Amino acid sequence: MTTKRGSDTQSPQVGAVPRNQPAPASRHLPWLMAALAALALITAGAAGTLGGLLVGPLHRDFGWSRSAISAGMLVGMVVYGAGAPFAAALMDRFGMRRVVGGGLGLVGVGAGLTVTMSAAWQFALYWGVLAGAGSGAAALAFAAAVAERWFVRRRGLVTGMLTAAGVVGQFVFLPVLSEVIGRFGWRAAVLGLGVVAVAVAGMVLLLLRDHPADVGQRPYGASEFVPRPVAGAGAARRAVRVLVRSARTGPFWLLAGTFAVCGASTNGIMWTHFAPAAHDHGMSVTLAASLLSLVGLFNIAGTIGSGWLSDRVDVRRLLAAYYALRGLSLCLLPMLLGATARPQLLVFVVVFGLLDVATVPPTIALCRQRFGADATVVFGWVNAAHQLGAGLLALLGGAVRDVFGSYDPMWVGTGALCGAAALFALTVPRPGGNRVPAVRPQASTARTQAPTARPQAPNLRPQAPSPCDTA
Repeated sequence: MTTKRGSDTQSPQVGAVPRNQPAPASRHLPWLMAALAALALITAGAAGTLGGLLVGPLHRDFGWSRSAISAGMLVGMVVYGAGAPFAAALMDRFGMRRVVGGGLGLVGVGAGLTVTMSAAWQFALYWGVLAGAGSGAAALAFAAAVAERWFVRRRGLVTGMLTAAGVVGQFVFLPVLSEVIGRFGWRAAVLGLGVVAVAVAGMVLLLLRDHPADVGQRPYGASEFVPRPVAGAGAARRAVRVLVRSARTGPFWLLAGTFAVCGASTNGIMWTHFAPAAHDHGMSVTLAASLLSLVGLFNIAGTIGSGWLSDRVDVRRLLAAYYALRGLSLCLLPMLLGATARPQLLVFVVVFGLLDVATVPPTIALCRQRFGADATVVFGWVNAAHQLGAGLLALLGGAVRDVFGSYDPMWVGTGALCGAAALFALTVPRPGGNRVPAVRPQASTARTQAPTARPQAPNLRPQAPSPCDTA
């Protein structure tokens, strides 16, 4: 697949037609791009899951304290969350292909170095910083960018499907990775994942296209040809400028606050404290882990369904309903826990699984509605708030158990936070109001803004690509 683009004057793409004429559109290419993106997201999700499985083996092999190993995990979570908005800005500057391919390559490098480590600080550097940054580059901001660039219709559905792909990597491959560690050791699992990450990185670099205009196509469902936006320099500065400008608005804090509650009520308490809380009620750790795997499986259906609904329903009300139902289920959980998986607890697993990641598509949709061209970068910062909320509640949950001797106050308190998040979601201004002005990227020296179009017919002859236009 070859890609040719116009020169500095933004001439129409080779194989494309003028904006005022219908462009020949492929109904299959956008879905192929989404499938390739899903493969990258699955790989990144598996990298995030594998880190949690290494705590026990590293403790046994090296004698490191669990707190030292957990510190490396914390570094990974912070790098993953903080790097998301910068990754989104880099995608606007250099393209998704380079950023995501490079990120997965970084996961491979981090995995290769991890099998050679001999000190706890090396685990924090190799797995926490390198693999954390690499997997963060191929996470939710990437899913949002693919849906934004390649789809006009079915954006919500595609966002849900790509989010579900990350869930598949996180939870469906959990027993597979556990089996590999049990049979062949943790090094085999880490190295195997690194090889897969490098292979997928190669596929991304070879096959992924950053924008439909790169191949003379329209986004799926678009009636007109959409030219590729001008690439700008200073991606990191743009990420910071977007944060400064969006942080001056109420919608940003409403979205960041609700998504922080999302992280607190999922990664923060459910994925960190459910197993020990169930064990306090006499349940075996194996059964508790199996219930968490079921939650992960229902995540897939819930996220895809949420994406489908986001195309059809007021996303503010949809988000409010998710948080309200999640809060109610968490408040009821202390009464459902026991030594066995009773039918009531299985109902909780199904409901919570359907709601767990369902908040992502409507949150992305609200970012798109309120922040326009800066939506993916804004969502990166909103996702950083998600990770912050998760980390704080993970820490607070342990403190609650130490003080009260039970996790019950944590479940009820987090349920109340979800109720507040439901109210906040309803207060986000309706779509159609004034958008926050976008932060325009600074023009690159290799490419400038197109001049005003002349009335004569456009020149469709191939032009030499500029350095910033290499696909």
